[in-house]
Amino acid sequence: MPLKRLHFTRCRTSLLAVLLAFSVAFVPVPSISDTSSNSAALLTTAQAAKKNTKNSFSLNEVPKYNGKASVVVHGNQPYFTSREKQNTKSFESYHKLDKLGRCGVAYANISIDTMPTEKRGEIGQIRPSGWHTVKYSGVVDGNYLYNRCHLIAYCLTAENANKKNLITGTRYLNNEGMLPYETKTAQYIDKTKNHVLYRVTPVFKGSDLVASGVLMEAYSVEDQGKGISFCVYCYNVQPGVAIDYATGDSHLRGKNNQNSHNSSAKEHASAVYILNTNTKKFHKPDCYSVKQMRSKNRKKYKGLRKKLIKDGYSPCKNCNP
Repeated sequence: MPLKRLHFTRCRTSLLAVLLAFSVAFVPVPSISDTSSNSAALLTTAQAAKKNTKNSFSLNEVPKYNGKASVVVHGNQPYFTSREKQNTKSFESYHKLDKLGRCGVAYANISIDTMPTEKRGEIGQIRPSGWHTVKYSGVVDGNYLYNRCHLIAYCLTAENANKKNLITGTRYLNNEGMLPYETKTAQYIDKTKNHVLYRVTPVFKGSDLVASGVLMEAYSVEDQGKGISFCVYCYNVQPGVAIDYATGDSHLRGKNNQNSHNSSAKEHASAVYILNTNTKKFHKPDCYSVKQMRSKNRKKYKGLRKKLIKDGYSPCKNCNP
């Protein structure tokens, strides 16, 4: 298989499906700007916009999801600075995980040099913040609600199991929201061999473990944005399913809790956890990590899960308490 063909096929669907999805997903709306001080990702975006309040992203101005997978932000103009737009050197940068294990900004100057030359490997060992393995047969395409969603697609930077580049995203976010823009970008680079400045920012509200959506920005460098230029917000939703973004729990809309996958009640009821006061992680009592703790760092806790998170603790990714 020619190298060029391999690059493009690393995105997740056929060209026909992509073109159809893009025509549905792209919805022009008024410009937007962010205010959530609790999100490191959002602060980074604001910094990238030089902290200009007139030129910064605001989640408060994003309209509620209304059946369209994405919405135009900032007049479809990315927040890159003039200096950034002149860079013709390839690079990749992935923000470190925060104390809750959440991803931050993924930023790259994509080119043929960054694209993959081999098939994607396994990523099942990665458990992004808020991850749950849950199925809704007949409701979700492919049945599984959540995907390990690459912030920057594998077809663009060949990043496979990079935990700094994977969030808990719905199948709908992955395929209907992000995929059309990813594939359009990959197709452009394959054709022109130009660079595309590309940034994806996961947007978390407060201490939520699951992002409400992602801000996607792209700008083709050599032709000053004539080939690729967009700034969109993609919703991390799934039609027919209600999601608790604080925990990742979910249930079918219109169904009562008894018939759902939603365990959000645990957020409002006392439970027993084992705390590691050194790592600031909390665990189920039977988690194997508990046995590995030093006794001086081990503390038993009975109370609300959400209070632990508010106090700076994050859930163990092994036992997922």
